[in-house]
Amino acid sequence: MSTSTDDNAIVVVKAKTERKVFRAPNIKSINKIPEAILNNPKLKRAIEDLPSNYDFEIYKSVWRIQQLKAKRVALQMPEGLLMFALKICDIIEEFTEADTVIMGDVTYGACCVDDYTAKALGVDLLLHYGHSCLIPIDQTQSIKMLYIFVNINIDNLHLLDTIKFNFNKDTKLAMVSTVQFISSLHSIASLLRNDGYTVLIPQIKPLSPGEILGCTSPRIGKDEADILLYLGDGRFHLESIMIANPHLTAYR
Repeated sequence: MSTSTDDNAIVVVKAKTERKVFRAPNIKSINKIPEAILNNPKLKRAIEDLPSNYDFEIYKSVWRIQQLKAKRVALQMPEGLLMFALKICDIIEEFTEADTVIMGDVTYGACCVDDYTAKALGVDLLLHYGHSCLIPIDQTQSIKMLYIFVNINIDNLHLLDTIKFNFNKDTKLAMVSTVQFISSLHSIASLLRNDGYTVLIPQIKPLSPGEILGCTSPRIGKDEADILLYLGDGRFHLESIMIANPHLTAYR
């Protein structure tokens, strides 16, 4: 604090607070998958037995299991992916020292992380497939978690041509998807914008832009879009966004 020549005038100078800088650990160095895993020809051949357009992140899963020295690993999947569970278990048991458990109960969605059952089964690591990280990994019952989105690659150019064939540039598009197709959704939206289309990718947090759940979908203003395009399979998620936006005509 200082006083000016006028004894009645007081000037207060705010002290500078010391700023603390917190630096995150080098995530890339922590999670970098060793070349011995990435270049393992036997592991590569085993992965080829799974659909080539489905990314089950096998390399990352094997590395995470080895990092944790996990002895028992549980796989939790929505019913549409359970057909691949046995093959993934075979790969895990062959290339790590862990045995595996397939969670047989119905998985209702991203909010349904069955950590209590996994803990009762003596699981060290729970692999949760097909959903985004709605439940924080530090909120589970002392069980390590790994979310695997299972990104599904599609023919983006074919879908792009289909949209352009059916809708002109005066049509304002709103586009949504499930987490498996989010990468394709954003790629196609970018290409459409480059061609002069007006494309809205709505978001409702904590979900990522364009992502919807069966219980959670964003509301879209009447002036924001003319139609709704849903990229995904099934009806469950589509009905969610339709219920939230009854004024929009929806296409799948």
